Amino acid sequence: MKSEKKEAVALKYNIKKDNAPKVIAKGKGETANNIIKIAQENNIPIKEDKDLVQMLSQIELNKEIPPKLYKAVAEVFGFIYKITR
Repeated sequence: MKSEKKEAVALKYNIKKDNAPKVIAKGKGETANNIIKIAQENNIPIKEDKDLVQMLSQIELNKEIPPKLYKAVAEVFGFIYKITR
C-alpha cells in the first residue's frame, strides 16, 4: 500500500484589497509540514479538507481562487470564524 504524502495550502484574504482569497503557500511532504507548523506557531486555524486542498493546489501562488471554489472556501472561512469567535 502506497503511503500518501501530506499536502497543505495556505490562503490569505484581505477584504479591503482582494476580490477573493489568494493561495499564498502550497506544498507536499516536508513543505506541507512546514506550512502547518508555521500556521500552528502563529495561531492560524487549520481545516483539513483533502479534496479542497487538491483543487487549491492547482492554483498558482499569489493568484486568487476561481469563482467555482468560492462556496467551498466560504465554508472553510465560516468554520474558522466559528472556532475563533
